[in-house]
Amino acid sequence: MKEVLGDIVSNSPGPVVDGDSPVLPPVKVGYGMRSNASAVQSTPEIEKKYVHRVYDAIAPHFSSTRFAKWPKVSAFLNSLPVGSLVLDAGCGNGKYLGLNPESFFIGCDISSALVKICADRGHEVLVADAVNLPYRTGYGDAAISIAVLHHLSTESRRRKAVEELVRIVKKGGLVLITVWAREQEDGSLLNKWTPLTQKYVEEWVGPGSPRVRSPSSSTLESIPEAEENGSRDHFKEFLDKTMDVKSPRHSNLSKVSDQSLTSTSGEVCEEQQEFFVPWHLPYHRAEVSGASANAVASGLAKKDDKKGAVVYNRYYHVFSEGELEK
Repeated sequence: MKEVLGDIVSNSPGPVVDGDSPVLPPVKVGYGMRSNASAVQSTPEIEKKYVHRVYDAIAPHFSSTRFAKWPKVSAFLNSLPVGSLVLDAGCGNGKYLGLNPESFFIGCDISSALVKICADRGHEVLVADAVNLPYRTGYGDAAISIAVLHHLSTESRRRKAVEELVRIVKKGGLVLITVWAREQEDGSLLNKWTPLTQKYVEEWVGPGSPRVRSPSSSTLESIPEAEENGSRDHFKEFLDKTMDVKSPRHSNLSKVSDQSLTSTSGEVCEEQQEFFVPWHLPYHRAEVSGASANAVASGLAKKDDKKGAVVYNRYYHVFSEGELEK
């Protein structure tokens, strides 16, 4: 996992980053440099199919597995001044909404199914796209984007999403961004993911995307979360704490692959950044008889009788070192 922290106080761009290396001190970013709206206004098909439709289908099961809070995010939220308005872009099941009882939270997500779960829990939420957030400029005191940007399939859309986070936070506010990074403590980890083939990357993601040369057929079944470890710390203490926190561990590996979309032999090349990460929805879940049955029929998902689950692929762009700073 990689995090970016920005302190919105001037017109000089340059968010703070920490991945497997220590967090740097806050630097100043501003409201300059906007992405071309025409490049991001329409959602690519790969996101519609392998992000939006998938999360709508797996929402109840996904939500039931998302309850632990990542320590760095908890520390950040608990470090905010009393009365802060926090905007959570891509809030998922809302596990961070209300984490700090002395702050106010508004969440949004592209998945209406996840937004409904948040609303049923009493949170202030709405359906919205990360590249077009429905807030006026300088509206919030802080904003977070937790494990969201890697679901955007083009550089222009990822850049626009970052710009939107900067735009909606007032000068002097803070932005925390986390994404999944290519550089992991376990160097063999990416060999256990499912890379997209070059043909699929070119047709769905674009000719400017990294190429697949010799990836593996193994896949990452799920990405577990760290245990909650937030505390009531000031912002400086938050930075100190994150100096030694390591990336979340990964587990539960499987070998489900789609030969039409993914390569089947060798090691993942250094340039590879586009992957499918599967989600296994157990047969005993209620959704299987509804949305998942339709998903299997339409080809969005497939049944794995050995695992007793319906398998969905989720699109991920894993960030390389230095990419998020750009």
